[in-house]
Amino acid sequence: MNISFAQACDQVEAALTGSVRRDIVSGLSGKTLGATLTGLRDAMRANKFRAGRHQIFLDKMIRSSDGRTRAEGFNILHDWDGVAQRTNADIIPIDVLQFVADQRGAEPASSLEPAILLDYYFMHVLALLTMRVWDDGDPNENFDRLNAMLRELQGPNGSGQQFAADAETLMLIGTSHYEPEEWGYAKLLANVRTLDEAHQFRIGLGHAQSLGCHLRFGFEAQCGRDTSLLRDDNVADYPWLCFALASVMGEYARLADAGTENRSGSAEATVDRDRRVIEEALLNGLTADARAFIGTPPQSLSESGADRARLVDGFTAHKPALLAAFERYRPTDTAYSPLSFYFNFSHNVVKGTVVDALLWGEAWDVSMNDLLCGVPRAGLEEGSQQLLATTLMAYARSNPDRIRGKLMPVIVYDPQSGRRAYTVAMDKLREK
Repeated sequence: MNISFAQACDQVEAALTGSVRRDIVSGLSGKTLGATLTGLRDAMRANKFRAGRHQIFLDKMIRSSDGRTRAEGFNILHDWDGVAQRTNADIIPIDVLQFVADQRGAEPASSLEPAILLDYYFMHVLALLTMRVWDDGDPNENFDRLNAMLRELQGPNGSGQQFAADAETLMLIGTSHYEPEEWGYAKLLANVRTLDEAHQFRIGLGHAQSLGCHLRFGFEAQCGRDTSLLRDDNVADYPWLCFALASVMGEYARLADAGTENRSGSAEATVDRDRRVIEEALLNGLTADARAFIGTPPQSLSESGADRARLVDGFTAHKPALLAAFERYRPTDTAYSPLSFYFNFSHNVVKGTVVDALLWGEAWDVSMNDLLCGVPRAGLEEGSQQLLATTLMAYARSNPDRIRGKLMPVIVYDPQSGRRAYTVAMDKLREK
């Protein structure tokens, strides 16, 4: 019998609240970091944790949720081994744990590293649950519940590692790694369209930002700057980006027509609705292939007519204001810009951030959303986005992938390439 969404959340919430995670970590006895991580690895494999006198059993819920999600075309918990051409046996947090144990296992035991890894595990559990919000109940309310759980995960009871600003971005991270079959993306997009306007906007905002970075990487690295190859190689991404741009454009039009920068003053909002964030997200997404969305569409957008009409109508109505606003987001060598950030998959960006935190024993306060936005949020240390982006690029350069017969990093921060993409996109947008 399948476990309901509400029951699954009840089980995970019990592990996230109060001192439970601290109790789990304190119970991992070991003289060395490696010994401590071995105990955590075994608990993760069993999806069973001891917190003081209490035990937390998540295996049945996770297996049920993961099985249904795999049947829909997505491996949220496991990565793909491109060499062996199969899904890895262990979940992604265990892959990272094993790497850190190999690097630092002989060092004295510490509580921070297992705390970060435990939070990373629960981040994946929440990402898995974002795929189950349509199982029962109201999916909008289910997303709201997951957002509350994410705030708890990243709050004072955890390690301090920041992953994402909202549950909608967790869905993006969970589905943004290699899938040998891509048929699940169309069904997921159909599900997303059943959400209310606010949740569609939050999903659209993250996807416009992320897919802009992802497709620019594909254009530069995988497709040799050939737009036709980019379109042919990313058939599943184009409808998603079109939906995302249309959702963000709809929000921009509402704010512009209302003459205000904030759609809502609610303190519960999990996405910054500031107009600059929306403008930058539109530009970011359009830099991938502006002509496909504003001009003549490729075949992959043959069923995205309503989204394209909404996007084109909004752009046409607000073109002078948008072009003037876009001038502010031209990448420079000094200020952080997501237009200068390129990567193969969002999931790898988050994984790299966690690995760096574990290798240096210091949690990052920079989330995936922070890397996707050049407009800093309150409390974000100046320069931290660029520092993390260049750090991730350094790791990627030291461990390159072979693409088109060449060794290439899969995460890049390059303002010069960002300016080139910006200039090309602006030229195409002015032509429209």
